[in-house]
Amino acid sequence: MTASPRTPSAAPKTDTTDATDTTEPAAGTGRKPPRRRKRAALLTMAAVVVAAGTSLAVTRPWNTDHDAVQSGPRDTTTKVERTSLSSGMKISGRLSYDAPTDVIAQGQGMITWLPAPGDTINAGGKLYETDGESVVMFTGGRPLWRELAAGVSNGPDVKQLERNLVVLGYAKGLGLTVDEKFTAATATAVKRWQKATGLTQTGRVPLGRVVMLPQRTVRVQEVPGKLGSAAAVNTVVKVSGTALVAIVQPGEDQLSQFGPGRQVTIRLNGGAEIPGKVRSMTPGSGGNGGDEGIQDKPTVTITLADQDAARTAGQSSVTVTLIGTTVDDALVVPVTALLALDGGGYGVEVVTDGTTRLVRVELGLIANAKVQVTGDIREGDTVVIPE
Repeated sequence: MTASPRTPSAAPKTDTTDATDTTEPAAGTGRKPPRRRKRAALLTMAAVVVAAGTSLAVTRPWNTDHDAVQSGPRDTTTKVERTSLSSGMKISGRLSYDAPTDVIAQGQGMITWLPAPGDTINAGGKLYETDGESVVMFTGGRPLWRELAAGVSNGPDVKQLERNLVVLGYAKGLGLTVDEKFTAATATAVKRWQKATGLTQTGRVPLGRVVMLPQRTVRVQEVPGKLGSAAAVNTVVKVSGTALVAIVQPGEDQLSQFGPGRQVTIRLNGGAEIPGKVRSMTPGSGGNGGDEGIQDKPTVTITLADQDAARTAGQSSVTVTLIGTTVDDALVVPVTALLALDGGGYGVEVVTDGTTRLVRVELGLIANAKVQVTGDIREGDTVVIPE
């Protein structure tokens, strides 16, 4: 059998017989000419596989025999290893607090108090202050766009307000129904809330006095607002959730590996490793990412199983490893040792007592530039890595 470049293709497994090299000896030498060796076409494919972080199993019909050939000059050799082989992919990322949100002021007035970065604010708490009165955080999915008071038309903003008044305990004993209608019971609950918060008790909720945020508890990330400045239509504070998540930005060729629910391992800045799970992927904008000609990449958000360990590391860089296939007790050689054989299949050249023999091997898992092999080969055998 001879070795030549060949791209592998899927084929059913079949029984095979021994193959014998029938090449005639070169005249006057009494031995076969040195075998022509070329690097397998598989190597290019394997490099792509490794770069993409995926695993590949290739099976083909093989002959189990080998040909012995006279050893010639060899560039390098390596030993067959018995080890565990794992596929997967590593990518750099960072720990960040989840769901960052800009709080944009909707009301008029001068900013008279601001929180500090790192502060935690619960629903019903003060986000900032204008003209000496609190701007309060409620929980809801859509911003308020009008003043809410008796006589306003029905709407989902009324329902959001009433839900918060009930959850925070200001509607006890009022028989308040959480719906889209602003009733007398709603106005009474508003007055109770205003009294507890130190606001003027009017039963009306002016635009800008309440900020709806999706979380029940937020962490102050940044404070762009300035004391003494006008609040209207400016970002006063930037908040986030209180849980840390891992954020990575894979390349387009890596996106398929980040499906929702994919299990990963996160290596923290201090060396600790914690489990994680892919939650979502946000497509890139396709526009400039700050620098001319640079496109925003897709962003993958990964939830963390151990928030205590994550908080110890804080907002910092991490390494995310996608968990792939693992094969234990595998015979492994570098992919660069593979030869594509004429007639199909792959082999390696094994060096024994100064001579080489070409051994057919079956390929298993390919990962990290190594390949699992089976055949007439043993741990510790010396194999050739051809140029």
